[in-house]
Amino acid sequence: MKSTVSGYTYERLDKEKAAILVVDHQVGLSELVRDYSPTEFRVSVLAHAALGKVFNLPTILTTSAEVGPNGPLLKEIIEMHPDAPLIRRQGEVNAWDSSEFRAAINATGRTQFIIAGIVTDVCTTFLALSLRDAGYSVWANADASGAFSDKTAADANRRMENAGVTIMSMFSIFGELMRDWRNTPGAKEAVPFFNTYLASFSHLASAHGNAIENGTLIPGEAELL
Repeated sequence: MKSTVSGYTYERLDKEKAAILVVDHQVGLSELVRDYSPTEFRVSVLAHAALGKVFNLPTILTTSAEVGPNGPLLKEIIEMHPDAPLIRRQGEVNAWDSSEFRAAINATGRTQFIIAGIVTDVCTTFLALSLRDAGYSVWANADASGAFSDKTAADANRRMENAGVTIMSMFSIFGELMRDWRNTPGAKEAVPFFNTYLASFSHLASAHGNAIENGTLIPGEAELL
């Protein structure tokens, strides 16, 4: 029997409506992240930015007081998006308080924003709540937002969810934007992306490919098929 939640409408990410926001993924601020390992988090941050390239989404980059200890945006992100607007905020904690940033948001013409930043409870949450207040739909990439602790991240995510922000993983964001492996972008684009940014999927695809090209069954494997 089909069940429904009263008042709920499933709004799906749409590559024709969505844009990527890269918020304060700065070298210095990365030192504050304690809910992910440095290597794991760096890969997730770069994957977040790369979503914009794969799905041809408008992408906005922003930093907070980068001349101080916060440091610059990761250079790989700037190299990935050389033509994207980069809003260097001089003091505004909440990116929405920057008129230049708001103008960049308006210029995209998009209504759905996929956001990630450092730290989760400040840079991600404040902007997400402001975007919701302005009438936009917001998805927060939990994999690419880092906090001082797991508890801090959970509290921030709960605050965003209560405001209607959808919290998702990078893998689920990719899947919802893609919709169908036969689409473009689809499997042809997804496999190289995950080869770079999601090792477990890379191993799965590589094992399957090698089995098709070179493999033979060993005793006992036939029973698994």
